[in-house]
Amino acid sequence: MRHPRSVVGVTGAPAILIGSAVAIASLMLATWGVSLAVRDASIVDIAWGAGFVLVAWVARWLGGSDAPHAWLLPVLATVWGARLALHLARRNLGKGEDFRYVRMREKHGDRFALVSLGTVFGVQGALMWVVSLPLQLGQRPSDRGVGVLAVLGVVAWAVGLWFEAVGDWQLARFRRDPANAGRVLDAGLWAWTRHPNYFGDACVWWGLALVAADAGGGWPGLLGALVMNVLLVRVSGAALLERSLRRSKPGWADYAARTSGFIPRLPRRSAPARSARSDPPA
Repeated sequence: MRHPRSVVGVTGAPAILIGSAVAIASLMLATWGVSLAVRDASIVDIAWGAGFVLVAWVARWLGGSDAPHAWLLPVLATVWGARLALHLARRNLGKGEDFRYVRMREKHGDRFALVSLGTVFGVQGALMWVVSLPLQLGQRPSDRGVGVLAVLGVVAWAVGLWFEAVGDWQLARFRRDPANAGRVLDAGLWAWTRHPNYFGDACVWWGLALVAADAGGGWPGLLGALVMNVLLVRVSGAALLERSLRRSKPGWADYAARTSGFIPRLPRRSAPARSARSDPPA
């Protein structure tokens, strides 16, 4: 086991936490600068996945451990983060700025640059640091081998990556067909859950948190998975998207009434009488 490296004289977990914060702040400042140049704050979504890859390897370098978990965590994070960043880049680049940021520009005018630095890039950077706690704390020096928790974590990560990748692929294929314009995708994984990609994302992070916990001393990393879960279900994921879909998709209410909001399950054969608006993610 190598000795952990230091950040301004600090070693161990504090050095990893500080180093990760510096790396995230640097990435977000650079991304913010590019967004001003290209007039598109949407690129922060691409930086989201790439940022976790950066944190994983910064933590790996600062931790200085050669334990199996020390390599497993950044490898798993890289596969997930690189796939997500490339997917969003292919989907979003050249398509114009996201409507949320367009409205923000209209509202704040000349102040948009500073407002976006704090409320978009700053907030996402802070959330990235919290969510990535499993990647950071799982790098603490340890002589432990891979245990049951790590195995369960890898299984959860693999299931999540499959749901996320297949769900994104099915949606992209559906959208490429002009005949599907305005329609709701209710086949494949989308018949089992209204958000297979978000469910997969949650599984990935609970899996990473279990791997970190198995390393010893990584239990606080479960907070990162919990925060990601809340974001996906109640804040910027399913909840935000569904508010838009209710208005733009005529068949959304029926689809939502028969399909789970989050955790996959068999679809209901007939829609219940209650309104889909009152049906929270399951």
